[in-house]
Parts: sequence; structure tokens; C-alpha cells
Amino acid sequence: MWYAHKLNYKYYARLSKLAVFVSIPLLALPFVLGSVVNGSSRWLVIPLLNLTFQPSDFAKLALIAYLASVLARNQNNIEDWKKAFIPVVVYSGVICGLIALANLSTALILFLTCMLLMFIGRVPIKFLLMLVLSGVLFGTIALAIGQRLPTAINRVKDFMDPSKLSDQAEQSYIAIWNGGIFGKGPGNSAVKNFLPHSYSDFIYSIILEEYGFIGGVFILFLYLALLYRGMNVAANSDRAFGGLLSAGLSFGLVIQAMINMGVAVGVGPVTGQPLPLLSMGGTSLLFTGLSLGIILSVSRGDITEEVATND
Repeated sequence: MWYAHKLNYKYYARLSKLAVFVSIPLLALPFVLGSVVNGSSRWLVIPLLNLTFQPSDFAKLALIAYLASVLARNQNNIEDWKKAFIPVVVYSGVICGLIALANLSTALILFLTCMLLMFIGRVPIKFLLMLVLSGVLFGTIALAIGQRLPTAINRVKDFMDPSKLSDQAEQSYIAIWNGGIFGKGPGNSAVKNFLPHSYSDFIYSIILEEYGFIGGVFILFLYLALLYRGMNVAANSDRAFGGLLSAGLSFGLVIQAMINMGVAVGVGPVTGQPLPLLSMGGTSLLFTGLSLGIILSVSRGDITEEVATND
């Protein structure tokens, strides 16, 4: 995060297209060389270091930066079909489709983030509707040939049927009930020893058990504050690229957080999304830090230019 915020955010526009090109083969590699965990190939093992790397986190950051760059360059001719819309559709469809082969929830979060970014970037509604239709088409194809279609169908069925409660959901509700209003205190969770992925996908349930309803609401407030600050940086940015970049990264982080918390309290089907800054996970933590650093770089860059202008 520190290194990302020290680099002038304008350089991210130049790096974004290269990053998008690199991310496409990286997303395809796990199906050939990746390690299979929980029935999906999402991870690559870094040679020599023997550490796992999730290419989808890199691809999310690259695509958001690239879309912000394209939309910023074409603000004066945003209705130009070839220059403004075709590159956005092609890269969004390819990257989201490749991610959906092994991770449907991440692909949906990224697609929603891209839609919001294009809406802020003044892309006409008719183009957005066309993008939704193409997203549904390519998403269906990706699910049909990918690894997660049976899992996705079963999770939606279980969520819609009140008589079927998965072990994860049941243990999560027990943790929330145990927490009550004030919680059992830090480190006093009993359910964390039985709840699968209590350190990542269901960390919010353990927070509610240990810190109670008050602690859970406070965490929710922090993510909303993060969204507000990110959008404030976007609104105050003097350059279209900086504003769109800050908005896109803020949306991506907070939407992911909302989905994680929603799954924990039972308002959505079970997914494998970590809670940014709180869940255990090396790749997720690394790219969350990079995203926050880039947002800080946008804020820092505009403040520096304002001071220089005043001087």
C-alpha cells in the first residue's frame, strides 16, 4: 500500500493495458498448471517460493484500471461505438468470463463493479443494456464449460429452500446467536473451532460472536466510511482517470465486503469471498493493500498539484 501510494496514479493508466494483457493468460494457466482446491482451479504456485497466487485478484485490479483509463480518454466522445465501447466490452467479457470458469461470485462482483464504473463514466444506458445481455450470454457459456455450475446451482437451491441448511450456514447462525448485543469478548468464540473457513469466508460470523451486534454494525460502518472516502476522493479529483480509478476500486472493495457480510447473516447464498482487510489470505491482502494505495495516490496527487498551483 505504501509503495502504491508513492507512485503517481497517472502511471497506472500506462500500466493498465499491459496488466490486462498479462492477466488473460494468467487466468487461463490455473486450468493447466494450477492446484485444485475445493473443486476449482484458482491458484498458481509460484516457483521456488512455493507460495500460492490467485490470478483473479490481479485481473480485477488490472481491468478496473484499464476501464478507468479508456473511459477517461473518451469522455468527449463517450458515445463512439468503436473507441469507447468495444474495448470495454471485449476486455470485460473475456476477463469476467475466464474468472467465472472457476469463481462465479468473483466474476459477478467484478462485472457489477465494471457496470457501476461505466455508469459513472457516462456510458449511455443503451450500451449498458447491451453489456448486460452480452454478460448474461458469456457468463452462461462460462458456467456451462467451467467447474462451478453444479456448485452454484446447489448453493442457490439450498438458499431458496428453508428446510435445507448447510453446515456452514448453521454454524454461522449459532455464532451470531451466541454473540447477542455485546458479544462474548475477544478470543472467546466457541464456534470458530467448528465453522469451516471461519478465518476467511465466515470471519464476520466470528466477529459477531465475539463483539456482538454492536461490533458487527461498527465494522459495517467502517466499510461504508471507506466507500464514502473513496467516492469523496473521486469527486474531488481534477482528472477523469483519477476519479474513475478511485471510484472503481472503492466499489470493488466495498461490494465484496457487503457480499461477505450478507452471506454470514443469511441474506445470500454461500460464496467463497474473503472480507477485505479482515480475512486471512495472502493474495487478497496484497491486492487490497494495492487498491487502497492507489486510492491514496489519487488523493495525494491531486493535493500535491493543488499546493503547487497555489505556490
